[in-house]
Amino acid sequence: MNVSEKTVISTKDAPAAIGPYSQAVRIGDLLFCSGQIGRAPAAAAIEGDVKQQTRQVLDNLNAVLTAAGLNASHVVKTTVFLQDLNDFAAMNEIYASYFAAEGNVPPARSTVQVARLPMDALVEIEAIAKA
Repeated sequence: MNVSEKTVISTKDAPAAIGPYSQAVRIGDLLFCSGQIGRAPAAAAIEGDVKQQTRQVLDNLNAVLTAAGLNASHVVKTTVFLQDLNDFAAMNEIYASYFAAEGNVPPARSTVQVARLPMDALVEIEAIAKA
């Protein structure tokens, strides 16, 4: 792979990266979206329970997809990181409303519990999409 084949996708409609990474990177017709947490783009902190955070995570992910000219129907794989797997049902309710909307075929998914997430978030979701 030639590094010039990679295109960085960035939008002010999602939180800026808090480290040395891109919000998303496109190579060919694939888009690799970095994990999004439930922080609003202009906010200093994360607020709300796991449902509120999941909504914000998906809003952030949607902003990145939109910046790449894509939407939820293009997502083929997600990975969900939960601080507490007991929050699975609450997260899944919001997740389903996003990825099962408008007759979309839900993407493949992995869900794992992790010890800690950036900014002590309750949920983080990363995605791979295909144009």
